[in-house]
Amino acid sequence: MTEALVIGRDGPVQIWTINVPGAGNAVSGPDFIAALERAVDDVNQNTEACAVILTGAGHIFSAGGNVREMADGTGVFGLDPLAQRHGYVSGIQRIPRAMVRCEVPVIAAVNGAAVGAGCDLAMMCDVRIAARSASFAESFVQLGLIPGDGGAWFLPRVAGAGRAAEMTFTGDRVDAATALDWGLVSRVVDDAELLPAARELARRIARNPPHALRMAKRLLTESRSGTLESVLNLAAAMQPLAHQDPEHRARVARWGQRRGPVTA
Repeated sequence: MTEALVIGRDGPVQIWTINVPGAGNAVSGPDFIAALERAVDDVNQNTEACAVILTGAGHIFSAGGNVREMADGTGVFGLDPLAQRHGYVSGIQRIPRAMVRCEVPVIAAVNGAAVGAGCDLAMMCDVRIAARSASFAESFVQLGLIPGDGGAWFLPRVAGAGRAAEMTFTGDRVDAATALDWGLVSRVVDDAELLPAARELARRIARNPPHALRMAKRLLTESRSGTLESVLNLAAAMQPLAHQDPEHRARVARWGQRRGPVTA
């Protein structure tokens, strides 16, 4: 049986590859959702893991939901409205919940089209790097749907309210150059350089102490919806723990040695 999410490891960096052949790397199926949850739980428990790269197999990041199942009225799409509501909550909405609770930084290496829920999944990541062939589309309205997976929460926080509204109300595709201009991605590289660029960024992240990385990510996550006071309180609780980390003490000591004695 094909693994819906293939996990690779490169020291403290993990590479998660969406692998749903024949369905455009759709992320709405139960196998992928369960595999993503397991991957998040595993990386959270692995205190040596420092970063994750999320990409798609082949030449597409993810086509989002399985449109064939929509057309055939199978799976969650064949249920009555009340059961379908439960199906969303217990199905695809597990993805944003899993991504938010992931403790390590996640880099989306967008290697092709990221459409609908695939676009939203990229927005759930902390950093996005795009291949020149990549494109993004919040395409739900073109099928008479709405973002049912949390995209209406994530996209405005990445692109801003106006750009998110334009993407959501038109469903139009945004190419890689426009995505860079709009702030959807932080970098655009040649297709052949996508994974090397993502790996290089992940290695730069992984040079830092893993506990500090996880706490810094939690602060950023809290800042999306928390008040300044809640973020300050969380930082005040976390920082003493960081000060007690032996890696922090070792790095401060090395910094002092490089700086040398203070002379008048």
